[in-house]
Amino acid sequence: MSDPNQPGYGYPQQPGQNPYAAQGGGPQGQPAYGYPQQPPMGGAPGPYGATDPNAPFGYDRYGRPFSHKSKIVAGVLQLFIGTLGIGRFYTGHVGMGVAQLLTCGGFGFWALIDGIIFLVSDERTDSDGRILRS
Repeated sequence: MSDPNQPGYGYPQQPGQNPYAAQGGGPQGQPAYGYPQQPPMGGAPGPYGATDPNAPFGYDRYGRPFSHKSKIVAGVLQLFIGTLGIGRFYTGHVGMGVAQLLTCGGFGFWALIDGIIFLVSDERTDSDGRILRS
């Protein structure tokens, strides 16, 4: 039986040698296979990045910034006065608001469906691409 502490059994020849270097491995201690090192949960640092303590609105679990506008307010506005496109104007989508205003909210159907989707969806964004708050 071979000794597991001997060279050739998967251990480096010398104390500082990378055992995966022949296989194209990374720095000492990282294997040559698998996925690359991922950034910390929440995204990359930077101006208002997920690790920035001065971020004004916070972040969701995927590191996307929150808007200061609420999806509940947008949904209620859209349900009650959506034929005027008010929910879309509130979120900053002026073009969609004008289209709803001109079509009376798609005769009410577009406004009703849009209001329900505002209330139940977690993926709605404002005009700057930030996720609406719950």
